[in-house]
Amino acid sequence: MRTAWLKIRMGLCVLLLFAVIYALLVVIATFVGAGTPLIYALLAVVVVAIQFFIGPKIVEKTMRVRYVSEREQPELHRIVSELAMKAGIPKPRVGISEIPIPNAFAFGTSKRTARVCITRRLMEMLKRDEIEAVLGHELSHIKHRDMAVITALSVIPMICYFIYFSFFWSGIFGGGGRNREGALPMMAIALIAFIVYFISNLIVLYASRIREYYADAGSAELTRRPHALASALYKMIYGSAAGVKQEKVKKEMGSMRAFFATDPVTARRDLRDLSAADLNRDGKIDEYELRAFAERARVTRAERLMELFSTHPNPVSRVKRLGTYL
Repeated sequence: MRTAWLKIRMGLCVLLLFAVIYALLVVIATFVGAGTPLIYALLAVVVVAIQFFIGPKIVEKTMRVRYVSEREQPELHRIVSELAMKAGIPKPRVGISEIPIPNAFAFGTSKRTARVCITRRLMEMLKRDEIEAVLGHELSHIKHRDMAVITALSVIPMICYFIYFSFFWSGIFGGGGRNREGALPMMAIALIAFIVYFISNLIVLYASRIREYYADAGSAELTRRPHALASALYKMIYGSAAGVKQEKVKKEMGSMRAFFATDPVTARRDLRDLSAADLNRDGKIDEYELRAFAERARVTRAERLMELFSTHPNPVSRVKRLGTYL
């Protein structure tokens, strides 16, 4: 039931975003003619198509992915094969990322073209059950097809910003003399487009957080060990927060952080919030610690407000929810 509700919320985000962009196009059509919305609709299709075709290559290059054979990494392939079979999806291509951030990610345009990758540093940090839990999370992204959904949704704020930019400058440079009256509708559309851009961005971020909860639930369902995922998330956050050299990498990976299982940019703050779950300070979260943390941990209103502008859920909320799957 919890998983079904997450799926419903993801669907509502999709409907809401397309309703918002449709409303904006209707406003433009009202002011400047019915032909204009078609141009922006076609632009959206082109941008989505480009992202679908070249997106995986960009991710591969940015994340320094090297695909590995079963001969090179037999245990990693074995885990992915078992999880893919349980999830009822084709086995994705398996890769290792050489970026010095302990994390994992999945990408691709469909279940058949999907790739799942784990960084070498994370493999060195995690135990087998934790690796299995993280890969279960990533394969759940593939199973739910949310990678393609987020790709499509992320285009909408881009289109809204393009509309804002175009009409704003058209209004300024077309506002002199006889064209002054015609500039007012242009500026009005620009203002509406900017407001829609801001709102649609918040919706995309919300959808991104929902998909992380959804993948966490999928991992718990596949592995039956939600505490292993909680422990892996804790180790990922700890590893990303440690070391001055990480700052440069975080900056370089900033545009790709939505792909990661945890957000390396907020790692230090997340570690401070999540360290309370590690009762015996042994660097991991076991089943007892997860259960105890889920019962007593609280998220403040300020933290909930900050979460509105984040690609990932608050780690306390996320681990608390994992505790409900025990």
